[in-house]
Amino acid sequence: MTALYTNGRVFTADARRWATAIVVRDGRIAYVGDDDTARRIAGADPAHRAVDVVDLGGATVLPGFVDGHAHVIGTGEAAAQVDLWGADSLDEIQRRIRAFAEAHPDAPRIRAQGWQHAAVGGRPRRELLDAVVADRPVYADAYDFHSIWLNTAALDETGIGDDTADPAGGMIHRDADGRATGLVDETAMHLLVRPVLAGFTTADDLDAALASALRGYAAAGVTATTDMGLDDDDLAAMVRAERAGVLTARIAGHWLVQPTGDETRNLAEVARAVELASAHASEWLRVVGVKVMIDGTVDGCTAAVGHPYSDGSDPDPIWSLDELAPVVAAADAAGLRIAMHAIGDEAVRIAISAVEHAIAMNGPRHRRHRIEHLEVVERADIDRLAALGITASMQPVHADPAIQENWRAMLGDERVERGFPWPEMTDAGAPLVFGTDSPTSPYAPLPNMFVAATRRSALDPALPPNVPAYALPLVSAVEHATRDAAWACGAEESYGRIAAGLHADFIVLDRDVFGSAPDELLGARVIRTVVGGRTVHEA
Repeated sequence: MTALYTNGRVFTADARRWATAIVVRDGRIAYVGDDDTARRIAGADPAHRAVDVVDLGGATVLPGFVDGHAHVIGTGEAAAQVDLWGADSLDEIQRRIRAFAEAHPDAPRIRAQGWQHAAVGGRPRRELLDAVVADRPVYADAYDFHSIWLNTAALDETGIGDDTADPAGGMIHRDADGRATGLVDETAMHLLVRPVLAGFTTADDLDAALASALRGYAAAGVTATTDMGLDDDDLAAMVRAERAGVLTARIAGHWLVQPTGDETRNLAEVARAVELASAHASEWLRVVGVKVMIDGTVDGCTAAVGHPYSDGSDPDPIWSLDELAPVVAAADAAGLRIAMHAIGDEAVRIAISAVEHAIAMNGPRHRRHRIEHLEVVERADIDRLAALGITASMQPVHADPAIQENWRAMLGDERVERGFPWPEMTDAGAPLVFGTDSPTSPYAPLPNMFVAATRRSALDPALPPNVPAYALPLVSAVEHATRDAAWACGAEESYGRIAAGLHADFIVLDRDVFGSAPDELLGARVIRTVVGGRTVHEA
């Protein structure tokens, strides 16, 4: 099939940035350029097939957005849970949970997500959930998905008690009497709570969650994503969707490797990732590397920082350099891409040093390793990572002023004025990739671009900007969220640009966001999403 898209304002994210027409043949782009040439090429289909002509009416066309960091199944799951985003007080959080419980009297347990630390006084207690739902377990994920808040019934269901030991890299919070408060974070959450919840989740549930995420992606203009935490169940759901032919966004995944305290077991997970990368390498689903969580978050005071938080806490990293270096070296030797969650400056230094170790061990080779988030980072370390070719993978929506109150309070010093320094990455020569880390933040890319271009809030645009000197030109922001995000996962010859030979993955907007005030990004809609030449969303 041949399709001709003409009379558009096409931003290609390629060397030749602007065009007016696109020719699509058999799911790939045959030509990008001017209308007259496009008509001639489209009309010369060697199979003599009819040409489907779409007059864009001057509409703006972009490459499909490539979310550089997401949790796809989790995004779909969150859509079915109590939405606590925007709940700015404990009363409002309790009201929403109570209303959901009353509307779902037969639900065996209540799942919620999106609470802000500032809204609950930092570290919430089980009694605050017991007051609204006491007869069923309640599990409420923080907005960053690094902490989970349980009521008493949920603590009982998971078997977490006052005497349950904290695993390395995690914490069961306790009061002054040693009683579990209901707040569980980092590896304690992953090892003690998530497996219990997974036991209540069926394959049908996961398939429904994936379908929900794909519908949302199509409507928002996300045509590819990088999943940062694959496990067996999530990957199985993606494989089922791929085999059924229902994937409408391309997925590149990183296999999650958790620290076990045993190097042999850690390296076995790397070997598993190598097997999965070999088994899953299609146009729709690829396993491209491993993911490690070196630290936690600033909001939870679990990110590893060079000097203490305002409350005096000074957490250790989840992975020490001695534990991490063999994992990174093994993955590097196997040709895997390594993604390292490092929010605090100390965690960033560990990540950089682990890559240095891999280079020393394995010598020259093609590498595209990356550090995720980099919210608190010193300029000297930016220069170090740039010199090593490490990609900075960052999420503008995490810098939204509406969610910064607790973040800034926990740092409490000059570090808040160096938060999320995107231009410093590119100035140093480091590749920069944008994503959303959904469901820790909304996955819609246009509001993400608004934050990137203005440092203002997409949730409350009236708020003052957050370190406005770190804003980026909109054109650059879009390139970081399309072309560069595709490059980081090795897909630069498949998607991320509107260029001849690549998959025909692009979106059409209802307005010109480049020639208007940045606020137009908040009202702009995606009126068509095309993936592999097929329209998967049309408004």
